[in-house]
Amino acid sequence: MGPDWGAADHVQLYKLICRQAARSMGHTATFLPKPFVGINGSGMHTNFSLAKNGKNIFYDEKGKDGLSEVAWDFILKLLNHASEICLVLNSSVNAYRRLDPHFEAPNQVKVSAIDRGSMIRIPMANEKTARIELRSVAPDANPYLVLYTMLKTGFEGKRLEKDETTPDSVPYLPGDINEAIALFKSSKFIAEILGEDSKKKYASFKQLVADRSPKELGTRVKASEVLFHHEVTNQLLWNQF
Repeated sequence: MGPDWGAADHVQLYKLICRQAARSMGHTATFLPKPFVGINGSGMHTNFSLAKNGKNIFYDEKGKDGLSEVAWDFILKLLNHASEICLVLNSSVNAYRRLDPHFEAPNQVKVSAIDRGSMIRIPMANEKTARIELRSVAPDANPYLVLYTMLKTGFEGKRLEKDETTPDSVPYLPGDINEAIALFKSSKFIAEILGEDSKKKYASFKQLVADRSPKELGTRVKASEVLFHHEVTNQLLWNQF
């Protein structure tokens, strides 16, 4: 088994084409998670399944919600490490505006087939389409790093021991990038899957990102959030082509 890196290639190609098409018409395409306060943000919901010898091993007709033990093991590991890997899935200051519970944001560390607040959703599916949907991923996240982190967590992480939670006990994802950085830096698991050196460099870079904006996000998208996204995220890719 191995990852389909072609999916990440398609994400990057799609963004590039969107930006080029928008520019040709005098516009700018943005992949900010929350460009406007007051309405729902944009996500990069990542649908994921595993296949072995051409067979979808996430499917089990008799399993809970039609998923196999392999799939549930994967889910429980993602839930257990959700806060630690959040900085990978939500790597910008603006991404945490999207994780606002008032706008159907997937900021709750739980799995559900119907609850829009759950970070993991189980779509209705059959043997060919059975999968999990990681809904907390921001559209400006690095798709290669997202897929890598999902795989390493699902295979090598530790299972969440308690999969049945009450509304009062459901934990939430970090509320801002500074909280996410702190959890990322304190995680031994992150060092195991990324390496200590990569972990330190990534955290250091994201701290620079965080320091460009006020710690209190407030109710207005700050210029620094938008400028960083377009000056760095957009132009860095644009200049390669």
